[in-house]
Amino acid sequence: MGKHRLMVVEDESILRMDIKEMLIENGYEVVAEANSGDKAIELAATRKPDLIVMDIKMPKMNGIKASRIIYQAFQIPALLLTAYSERDLVEEAKNAHILGYLVKPVTERDLIPAVEIALAQANRLKAMANDIKKMEEKIQDQKIIQRAKGILMEVYQVSEEQAFKMLRSYSMNHGMTMRKVADSILLNRKLESDATAI
Repeated sequence: MGKHRLMVVEDESILRMDIKEMLIENGYEVVAEANSGDKAIELAATRKPDLIVMDIKMPKMNGIKASRIIYQAFQIPALLLTAYSERDLVEEAKNAHILGYLVKPVTERDLIPAVEIALAQANRLKAMANDIKKMEEKIQDQKIIQRAKGILMEVYQVSEEQAFKMLRSYSMNHGMTMRKVADSILLNRKLESDATAI
């Protein structure tokens, strides 16, 4: 796998440069830099980094709000940097898909392990989201197949097992998934009922 792609968002240019250098020296690719939450959202859309290292306190839009918007729109997580360790900020960060939190001044010794952990967590969350999506698709497929079986049972006066065999056989003979076959059965039934309604 190639280098992890990161974006650095910090309104203090010297600190932003320091963080960027630390990341590059440790083998990361810094694909974008921003000095505000607004700019971070804009760049996240075009540069699609794997992780954003973002300051909390910035003019106009703070890092927590920007992180929340970016995660909702692009599923890109963030690691937050702040000079403050106030409880309310930590609470707010918990609800914004933040994968880590570092209090300034940031040292390489703190930054790199935090980035590594955040990237590992991001990969786990992505895999989990994919598993959930696949499971939801499987459940949806089963519902459609069940409805198609019901139609076959009704039309051909066959048992559930026979209807399933008909579906499977058609699927294999025509190189189609059972879901596709079921979809076409449901569509034909809809067209028939629409035609009789005219």
